[in-house]
Amino acid sequence: MGKDLVTAVFSPHDRVLFRRKVRDCLDVLAGMLDSEPFETDGPTTGLEIEINLVDADAGPAMRNAEILADLDDPRFQPELGRFNLELNVPPRRLAGSGLAEFEEDILDALRGASECARKDECHLLLIGMLPTLAPDHLVLANLSDNERFRALDAEIAGARGDDFRIRIDGTENLVSSSDTIAPEASCTSTQFHIQVAPENFGRYWNASQAVAGVQLALGANSPFLYGRRLWAETRIPFFEQATDARPEEFSAQGVRPRVWFGDRWIDSVLDLYEENLRYFPPLLPELSEEDPAATLASGGIPQLYELRLHNGTVYRWNRPVYDVSGGRPHLRVENRVLPAGPSVADLVANAAFYFGLVRQLAEEDPPVWACLGFGTAEANFRAGARDGIAARLTWPGLGEVPVTTLVRDVLLPRARAGLDRLGVNPAERDRLLGIIDDRCRTGRNGATWQTGAVHAAEQRGLDRAAALREMTQRYLEYQRSNEPVHTWPV
Repeated sequence: MGKDLVTAVFSPHDRVLFRRKVRDCLDVLAGMLDSEPFETDGPTTGLEIEINLVDADAGPAMRNAEILADLDDPRFQPELGRFNLELNVPPRRLAGSGLAEFEEDILDALRGASECARKDECHLLLIGMLPTLAPDHLVLANLSDNERFRALDAEIAGARGDDFRIRIDGTENLVSSSDTIAPEASCTSTQFHIQVAPENFGRYWNASQAVAGVQLALGANSPFLYGRRLWAETRIPFFEQATDARPEEFSAQGVRPRVWFGDRWIDSVLDLYEENLRYFPPLLPELSEEDPAATLASGGIPQLYELRLHNGTVYRWNRPVYDVSGGRPHLRVENRVLPAGPSVADLVANAAFYFGLVRQLAEEDPPVWACLGFGTAEANFRAGARDGIAARLTWPGLGEVPVTTLVRDVLLPRARAGLDRLGVNPAERDRLLGIIDDRCRTGRNGATWQTGAVHAAEQRGLDRAAALREMTQRYLEYQRSNEPVHTWPV
């Protein structure tokens, strides 16, 4: 969620000054894109994974502060809820054994954190939405002890001026409300980062948007919340509604939500930052002392603090990132589409598919987005979230087809070619993309395994709550094996 705030009480004047600073940052960035040497030796990739803490009964364990203090590992940070952690995996290039090294890094980090968690009588679980959550777990008192989270809650709730109302019509239906953003803590994701040259940013972002529906369909892992079976990836509609800062009148007028797919293909990273400034009022107008123009004029590289902080409160499913590392600026696409889990092997297979496919599509001419309407890409996104691996998606030259057919016949060969461009070891390429192919062949991902396991338990006479507990405990056991979910017995 980002750095802690220095202050968390803001005046109207703070907001005026913050808007001006965001504009100044944007002007400086525009000049830098023409004159500064951005880091382009790559592409470099990275991962972030949000994790649930569960107790012996598979319910949420509100102990992240204790575990983080005991662990003392800078790769782990608190997330929004007291039952959440975030693991930041050090970035690397994928050439050679980069993907295998990602997998080992994640497993190693999880082993260390699991040891600390066991001392506090809880376990780490990688899953899109913890199936055993109830509304009384997701309350203000269970936000992590972090000034930024409290400030976000106050600002978003204040902007809305009413309860957050949630309605999801799925296999079963959910109607709920909350006076806090705490329910957002139910949504745990995996985020992929890919560093790109400024002149290529638009192509990589467009390619990421074009395949977001495919990613969701293949990787759906959030079918249950509050005891109800909803969408294959319930995390998508729930997150959109649980953090909707718009009053109902603004929503009716078509004001854009802060959790946003977007509404057009882009040419430059500046298009997205301009939209941030044009459409979204500041939520956390914390001001830095940096004068970005003066820093640049003196030969330094500006941090563009206000631009980055504002961008962090616009929750695009594919988000731009400006950062400075080793004294050089760089740009990244942050892909925020997928849930956490089911296994680390599944997670890294999803990464291989995304990195390879986006690399290939970004290099192709004509690009896929020249033939794919943006509205169609968003419709694919919704269909992938709702229907998961059973979704039918629309693709240029094919029309509407089962996502498994699209992936096996069209997209896996492109992902394979993209990984070859990235220099990935062929054995690793084939192992990881083989997991994606087998997932399509069997029709089983995290969402279908969860629903199948709960159905089987209910057929044996368990009620829904007991079936969800049993399924979550079995999920945890299989996750530890690091076998892909399509091999798990139901």
